[in-house]
Amino acid sequence: MSADSRPSGTGRLLTGVAWAVLLLGLWLWGKDIGDGSGSGASAPTTGDVAAVGRPLDVPLPPAHEPLRGAKPERVDIPSVGITAPVMARGLDVNGAVDPPPFAAPGTVGWYDAGTRPGATGPALLVGHVDTRDKRAVFYGLSAARPGEKVRVTGIDGTVTEFTIDDVQVVQREHFDPEKVYGARKRGRAELRLITCGGTYDRAAGTYSANVVVSAYLTDVPKASEAS
Repeated sequence: MSADSRPSGTGRLLTGVAWAVLLLGLWLWGKDIGDGSGSGASAPTTGDVAAVGRPLDVPLPPAHEPLRGAKPERVDIPSVGITAPVMARGLDVNGAVDPPPFAAPGTVGWYDAGTRPGATGPALLVGHVDTRDKRAVFYGLSAARPGEKVRVTGIDGTVTEFTIDDVQVVQREHFDPEKVYGARKRGRAELRLITCGGTYDRAAGTYSANVVVSAYLTDVPKASEAS
């Protein structure tokens, strides 16, 4: 459908990615995603979750040892043409994580009370798929595939490179915060990139699913590693 007929402003703040980060806010009451110590999920979710998953013929590199991590400044996913600045986001008055404002559709939000990219545990990056009249930063995220790279540049100039190991389209009724936000493998530095997906319901003003891309740290430029 055309983006013109979709609601704008605060009417869309509880759709798509905002709905997913609301679940994160609720889940954080009883969990800690910052140190990767939760039980998490050791394998892609299956069953009622539509998943691209990991093709059997895609070899994945070994994980790099976690680093100290840095506040992110930019994220790049060359395979799908995503290059975007990153802004820190916290919790709103309702206890939900604030996604980036619609006034900044080309910006990715990082949950700054959680893990820094490169450190142990899953770092959370969220972004909108569209606005009322244009594509937004994570419009192409669903085209990402296992084996492709995600590079995060920190405010200190360090660059961390992650390899995508799983791509999921999670239906709202089966969204499990433990599996989405928890560490997939204990002790790794991971990323979770989330946007809205599925079909858009004009009457309800919501998307039917979320795209969830998981990646883990696999490389660090020597200059960054030494800093």
